[in-house]
Amino acid sequence: MDGHTLLSRRTLCGMLAGAWACAALPAAAQSGGYPAKPIELIVPFAAGGGTDVLARALAESARKHLPQSFVVVNKAGASGGVGWAELVNARPDGYKLAIITVELTMIPHMGLVKFTAADLVPIVRLNADPATIAVRNDSPYKTIEDFIAGARRSAGTVRVGNAGSGSLGHLAAAALEDKTGTRLSHVPYRGASPAVMDLLGGHIEAVAVTPVEVATYVAEGKVRPLAVMADQRIGGNWDQVPTLKERKIDLAVGGWRGLAAPKNTPPEVIAALRSAMAKTLQEPAMKEAMAKQNMGEGYLDEAAFKALIARDSATFKQLIDKLDIKP
Repeated sequence: MDGHTLLSRRTLCGMLAGAWACAALPAAAQSGGYPAKPIELIVPFAAGGGTDVLARALAESARKHLPQSFVVVNKAGASGGVGWAELVNARPDGYKLAIITVELTMIPHMGLVKFTAADLVPIVRLNADPATIAVRNDSPYKTIEDFIAGARRSAGTVRVGNAGSGSLGHLAAAALEDKTGTRLSHVPYRGASPAVMDLLGGHIEAVAVTPVEVATYVAEGKVRPLAVMADQRIGGNWDQVPTLKERKIDLAVGGWRGLAAPKNTPPEVIAALRSAMAKTLQEPAMKEAMAKQNMGEGYLDEAAFKALIARDSATFKQLIDKLDIKP
């Protein structure tokens, strides 16, 4: 066997081995680098709400850190369940992602969906916020004590809007009922934004949402937050808003928003997204957009985020079971 033949055979073997290795790689890795095309980003709530605001700010700031853009698509319904169901069933190639929220740890326990957080891959937590009770600025309820007293006087008639059955606002208001011995009328919407619009229109007396959903209207003097369900005040132009604990109501209920992919998405795709998101959240424009909306920062990587999701799922299951909350 001459040297030329040996070299040719070695070259051929190398080519075959390379071809075999490429065939074994995920499609995303074979495509010449992820992402090679725009990424659909599902927002599972109506446009204009806090989750939508965060997603659009994220999409804009991420342009510096990803070679392709995010395309934000709103798919509301079932307190996030409609959008997340689409993600669960999507091809795990990194080209369809979704914003996930704390409701993902609630609605499975209410039977609203057939999947759980275990059917998705949490990539990073993007922010964290407490729940708040807010009313119109011309409301007779000037303080949280006024609100609770009004709810006691007219049991079941004070209407409180939320982002849907099983949403953070729904459970936060239910927990407030439990702590104060009151009874409210829970009014579900297809997202926080429609609930806030009905509050502004005078169709409901209050909303239970996160600060970001009403921040613009608070700044404009149209909405008054009565309290935040946090361990401490949140600062910014909300530094005068008390916590429930300050008002002798021992209750803290908080939410979060994060980024997730379908289960079985290739690890290298998850790693690329995690790296890009960590950098994106440090962008001055992103920080400014979040601060403007009173949106709390709260980056967590995949491991810490998974642990938080597990804890919240256990906590909210206990609350849902205790209060017998139904959709």
